[in-house]
Amino acid sequence: MIRKVVVTLMAFFFVFSAVGVSFALEKGNKRKGKYTYRKVYKACFQRGAVESKTPPINPSDKTQAEWDALFTSKDYSEFGCEEEWGGLNDTQVTDIYTYLYEHASDSPTPAKCK
Repeated sequence: MIRKVVVTLMAFFFVFSAVGVSFALEKGNKRKGKYTYRKVYKACFQRGAVESKTPPINPSDKTQAEWDALFTSKDYSEFGCEEEWGGLNDTQVTDIYTYLYEHASDSPTPAKCK
């Protein structure tokens, strides 16, 4: 009897921990992130806040740890265009983070073109 209870509790523990890990590792869509990242700077250019439509910071300008620290702190002032960044929802920011993180200088597929 005790053995069945212990086995059942262990099964619940493993199931719930697997669910928790899957939520913790959830990432955004890097293709949407690239599109949104460029769209932010295009809108910023149209407003006249920057001189170029292209983003000033490329994914390969930082390592994955640096991107992680920047998005963990939620301080996007380095990017400029505060008005546009302030209008993004959490999903869009996660998509941009995934795009930048996946193509960082120390990633398996760093962004090569500028």
